[in-house]
Amino acid sequence: MERRFYTLDVFSTTRFEGNPLAVMTDGDGLSDDAMLAIAREMNLSETVFVQKPTEDNALARLRIFTTREELKLAGHPVIGTWFLLAELGVVPAQEGGVHVLQQTGAGILPVEIRFRDGRPLRVTMTQKEAAFRPAKINKKALASALGLAPKDLDPKLEPERVSTGIFNLMVPLRNRAALGKITMNMMELRKLLGKNATMAYCFTSGGNGKVFSRGMLPWDPYEDAATGSAAGSLGAYLVRHGKLSAGHTLSLLQGEEMGRPSHIEVEVTQSGKKLVPRVSGAAVKVFEGTIQV
Repeated sequence: MERRFYTLDVFSTTRFEGNPLAVMTDGDGLSDDAMLAIAREMNLSETVFVQKPTEDNALARLRIFTTREELKLAGHPVIGTWFLLAELGVVPAQEGGVHVLQQTGAGILPVEIRFRDGRPLRVTMTQKEAAFRPAKINKKALASALGLAPKDLDPKLEPERVSTGIFNLMVPLRNRAALGKITMNMMELRKLLGKNATMAYCFTSGGNGKVFSRGMLPWDPYEDAATGSAAGSLGAYLVRHGKLSAGHTLSLLQGEEMGRPSHIEVEVTQSGKKLVPRVSGAAVKVFEGTIQV
């Protein structure tokens, strides 16, 4: 049976930049094993299978697979999939913003698609309330796993595990030079992160609400060009530690060291200690085709 799929570059408006994504728009009836096999064949950081929702209030269900496992939630798959569904007319074009609900492994979450001249311009996903856990990690070992010296870590901020749907380790660095020096030891980082975090999200401030970041994964493909889930967690982390004001836009630049520059925007709403990030970005379709399943 032939099924339709598309690839997009997410968190960019330029082809061959941003983070690549594969989306199968007719994912109903596929077993978990079949979806994992297709994700491996695509060989991208994530492949999304769009299915009919099992919850009445959701417009679609998104199943997100890496080449190793299914994820409950990830940022660039959500942004890219809804940008594509808007282009295909699944979300009717409406000048301004359209709000929909999506079913994910992390629950029912809202998405906003903004249109201009009948075409999607930007997708914003609201993530889950941020959860914080101590890193419980040796900083000297962490620096070593990243190919850095302890002095390259930020002396004023501590690494911390943060989740807005999936836990990632926030790793503040002293400056952009340190960010550029990262040469990851995959086995060391895998031992340090264990099952407590998906990636080491390394970042440094660029001033004026701008941050430069790198998402280091302890498995192939080793580095992520744009990580929406970690970007949301970083926004919440910075608000929590007084480095970003709630309601202000954080402009995140990721993937430059890979030759795939990506632009992510994050805004965090705060109610008491409750921090909820909204992550925004664009996407561009690269190619489409069919796959025999």
